[in-house]
Amino acid sequence: MRKMTVKAEQWPLHEPFVISRLIQRQGEVIVVELEQDGVVGRGECERADAFEPDRPAVSDEIEAVRHQIEAGTGRKDLQALMSSGPARNAVDCALWDLDAKLAGIPVHQLVGLEGPLVPATTVFTISLDTPEKMASDAAANCHRPVLKLKLGREGDPGRVAAVREAAPDARISVDANTGWSEAQLVEYLPKLAALGVELVEQPFVPGKDAMLKGFTSPIPLAVDESCLDRTSLPHLAGKYGYVNIKLDKTGGLTEALALTAEAKSMGFGIMVGCNIGTSLAMAPGMIIAQLADFVDLDGPLLLSQDRQPSLKYVDSLVHPPPPELWG
Repeated sequence: MRKMTVKAEQWPLHEPFVISRLIQRQGEVIVVELEQDGVVGRGECERADAFEPDRPAVSDEIEAVRHQIEAGTGRKDLQALMSSGPARNAVDCALWDLDAKLAGIPVHQLVGLEGPLVPATTVFTISLDTPEKMASDAAANCHRPVLKLKLGREGDPGRVAAVREAAPDARISVDANTGWSEAQLVEYLPKLAALGVELVEQPFVPGKDAMLKGFTSPIPLAVDESCLDRTSLPHLAGKYGYVNIKLDKTGGLTEALALTAEAKSMGFGIMVGCNIGTSLAMAPGMIIAQLADFVDLDGPLLLSQDRQPSLKYVDSLVHPPPPELWG
């Protein structure tokens, strides 16, 4: 018999995290612990209801299936029991951790990856602000190889130009977080290409991207909010070159692996992303990072402190999780 514990936690940020549609002042997470046969598996997700008041409480979604989880529901049956989203992510990742510990082998072997996990270079995110503030933040992080700029407001090319001047050697990607109009996309893309931007993420609100079908972009386009799981893929083909896979969207590592495989088979490039969270939330993402072209697992770098044990970050190089953390 299993015992499940569900805990809400808050983790302070160095400074507010700003995107086009919200401001976060701290990390809000849910941690699920599953105890069985003397071992404990853990998973973490973002408490999305803290920022989206109209959505069900993540903890309530988990509590609704407590009986089934404690009775022994496994990862396969969990996919039908819970829908995609943060709640299932925390439970699914806790089950992966638990199964690995019970089997005495690391998660990457359960997944079937060859060889040990290797470190990955993550982007470092610069919050949306004035060109001057974003340039200052970029200058402070100009030693990092890849900067990801949060955009989505009027005058975004000026923000990118300021960052480019402050960090001339950095690779740059940008994320509009659904904040652009069609006219802005058409206007901004050539300017951003001239500034060396390598990737443009989620320009439009989900479902409002019909104009991208057959559109020729000078910069590869990536999809984030419009791609939750495998059911999203048919609507994205011919519009985007890359899929941003976040475990809080897919509902865990199980679906993330399936989404990665199907997206690759359809010709999409892979990006693994994250929400604000601790190393416990990032650790399962390191599995997808082994299969990804772009890695965005910088959540703990934005926190004032991380949980211990934690992932090891050397500047922007993130190392595989220690077994006492996850997996």
